[in-house]
Amino acid sequence: TLTALKLGQKLNEGKTKQIFELADEPGHVLVQSKDQITAGNAARKDQMEGKAAIANRTTSCVFKLLQEAGIKTAFVRQQSEKAFVAARCEMIPIEWVCRRVATGSFLKRNPGVKEGYRFYPLKMEMFFKDDANNDPQWSEEQLLETKLSLAGLTIGRCEVDIMNRSTVAIFEVLERAWATQNCTLVDMKIEFGVNVSTKEIVLADVIDNDSWRLWPAGDRSQQKDKQVYRDLKEVTPEAMQMVKRNFEWVSESVKRLLEPQASGRVVVLMGSISDTAHCEKIRKACGSYGIPCELRVTSAHKGPDETLRIKAEYEGDGVPTVFVAVAGRSNGLGPVMSGNTVYPVINCPPITPNWGAQDIWSSLRMPSGLGCSTVLSPEAAAQFAAQIFGLSDHLVWSKLRASMLNTWVSLKQADKKLQACSL
Repeated sequence: TLTALKLGQKLNEGKTKQIFELADEPGHVLVQSKDQITAGNAARKDQMEGKAAIANRTTSCVFKLLQEAGIKTAFVRQQSEKAFVAARCEMIPIEWVCRRVATGSFLKRNPGVKEGYRFYPLKMEMFFKDDANNDPQWSEEQLLETKLSLAGLTIGRCEVDIMNRSTVAIFEVLERAWATQNCTLVDMKIEFGVNVSTKEIVLADVIDNDSWRLWPAGDRSQQKDKQVYRDLKEVTPEAMQMVKRNFEWVSESVKRLLEPQASGRVVVLMGSISDTAHCEKIRKACGSYGIPCELRVTSAHKGPDETLRIKAEYEGDGVPTVFVAVAGRSNGLGPVMSGNTVYPVINCPPITPNWGAQDIWSSLRMPSGLGCSTVLSPEAAAQFAAQIFGLSDHLVWSKLRASMLNTWVSLKQADKKLQACSL
C-alpha cells in the first residue's frame, strides 16, 4: 500500500498540513502533515523534526479506533509515514469543542469557575474558523443564520444537531479509551466535513496531539498535549526536545487504545437443534460487537448432567462468559444454569404464537436465588451481553455508543426527509 500515489493539484495548505487531490482515486485526497508546530493562531511557530510522522501516526490510530466503533469519518487509510488518504470533503468552518474539565480559555470567559470543575453532561462550544478575528466563539443561532451550504447540503437545524450529538459521542469514546491508560481526556476540538460523494456529514480534518488536552492520572502538571508548547516561556532546543518527547509518548500510547482490555465470550445453549436459526441471530449480533460466540446443544430436562458438564467447561478456562439460554416450551435450561453458575445468564426463549403467552412464564417466574434475565429479541439478547462486557472493554462500549448515535442520526434524517416530502 506504500506505493507512490499520483498526486493531483494541491487543494489546500494550513499551518500543519497540506491536502492534495488524488488523480487515480476520484473523491479522495491525501492529507500530508508538516514538521511545523504553532500556537496562538501561529503567533508562535517552530519546526519540530519528526512532528509530521508523529501527528500522522496519532491521527491514523484515533480515526481507526473511531471507525471500528462505527463512527462515520473521512479517514480511509494511512498511506505513508507522513500522510493518510481521506474521502474528499467540503469542510464546515467550525471548531467543535467538547469539555469534561474546565481549563484554558473557558476559565477566562467564565470568571469565577475554578480550574478542575467537571461538566456533567459534557460542555459543548463552537468557534468559527476565522484567523483574522482569532476564531470567535459562536452560538448555535449564529451558525443557523449563516445558512452555510457545503457540497450542496445546507447546514440547518438537523445538521447542527447531528454535529453536536456526534461530537459528544466521539469525545465519550476517546475519553473511555484514554481512561484505560489512566489518562484524563480534559477537552478536545474536532471538525466536520460534508463528504462530496455521499453528501453525508462526517468527522474530518485530524485528531492528533494538537486537538486535545491529556492529563495522565488527571494531573495537569503531567500534561502531554500541545499545551506544553503553548506554555513555554521561551523556545529553546531543550524545551523543544521535551515537547517532542511528549508528542512521541502520545503517539505510542494511542496505539494501545486499539487493544481490547478484556476478552469475553457469549455461549448460547439451545435445548434442541431446531432452535438453530434463532441462535444464529444471536451469534451474528455478537459478531457485530466483536464478541466471540459459541453455540451448544444441551437440554436441562433430558440431559442435566451434560448441561452441567458443558457449564463447567466454560467456567474452568478463565474466560469471562455470558450464557444465553434458548429453550422453547418450558425453559428448564436458563433457570438450571442460573442456579448453578455465578456467570450472568440471559433467557432468550423462541416464543411461538400459540403457546407463547403460557411458555414465557417458565423464563420469568423463578425460584428465589436465581438472577437470570429474559430478553425476547435475539439481537437484544446479544446487545445486553455486549453491555455487560462493555463495562470492562472500551472497544465493545464504543461500538454500543456509536450504534446509539447512528440510530439517533437516522431518526433525525428520516424526519427531515419526511418533512421535505410533506412540503
